[in-house]
Amino acid sequence: MQFSVYQESQIGGRKVNQDRMGYSFTRDALLLVLADGMGGHLRGEVASSITLQTMSTLFQQQATPYVRKPERFLQEALLAAHEEIHVYSAANNLPETPRTTVVACLIQHNTAIWAHCGDSRLYWLRRGQILARTRDHSHIEHLIAKGLADPSERTTHPDRNKLYNCLGAASLPRVEVSRQVGLQSGDVVMLCSDGLWSMLPDEEIAQRLSTQTVVSAVPDMIAMATEIGGPGCDNTTALAIMWQGSNDGPGNDDAMISTMMLPENVISTTILALPEPESVHEVDAFSEDEIEKAIAEIRGAIEKSSQILK
Repeated sequence: MQFSVYQESQIGGRKVNQDRMGYSFTRDALLLVLADGMGGHLRGEVASSITLQTMSTLFQQQATPYVRKPERFLQEALLAAHEEIHVYSAANNLPETPRTTVVACLIQHNTAIWAHCGDSRLYWLRRGQILARTRDHSHIEHLIAKGLADPSERTTHPDRNKLYNCLGAASLPRVEVSRQVGLQSGDVVMLCSDGLWSMLPDEEIAQRLSTQTVVSAVPDMIAMATEIGGPGCDNTTALAIMWQGSNDGPGNDDAMISTMMLPENVISTTILALPEPESVHEVDAFSEDEIEKAIAEIRGAIEKSSQILK
């Protein structure tokens, strides 16, 4: 696999950056994850950190060197992250459980599949056209789908920030998983938090990603979004790749990654370095054995519930 990649996060006008993003890859599989800890709830940055770390752990266990059941992996990984957030909350006697939105994309064999909970978005573009975009799990999107609001109200409706789906809530999240789609060389996949997309219309995002490399487009869009948002702007985060497929020749882009340079049975990841120092200490309160045991128990419960649903 070959792809160009760039990621950036700005704290904006907030005291804490609750956004987290990162990617992990083997020779044959690539996982992209972005989570936005929910403001108004305690320790959203911990919820987003746990989400990334849990998904990365499961990816490292199952990508040997690719994930055999992509849809099931994304479904189980997001549910496992949800349960890990509750484990953390209970272990620390928190008055409420931290919450986060999340969007994740798994790419292997020139195909992509993604899943999300909340309003962190994924954009899939080809030659300047948005081929797919996740639909936010928000009240305004529900109203638009029911014909009770106009699409033009997305940025002005008083309920535009109300979400009905996330990780860490009292009820199980509803994980929305896409169909698998085929990628072509030059396709762009971008994950971003609402700090970006709420400030820039889709047309602007498409134009930037079609006329610039991801290395130039992502920081330009983040700078534009934070400027528009002003002194009180939200955390603004994006992770984007330009797909080059399975070309054997080396790319001439400094940001190009060729996974064939990776030794067999080795996984590269940026996710472990993401959390803030305070969050790292809190999340690492569990030993590796405890995390492994918890994840195994969660997966067992998911399998049992799947058998019941059948």
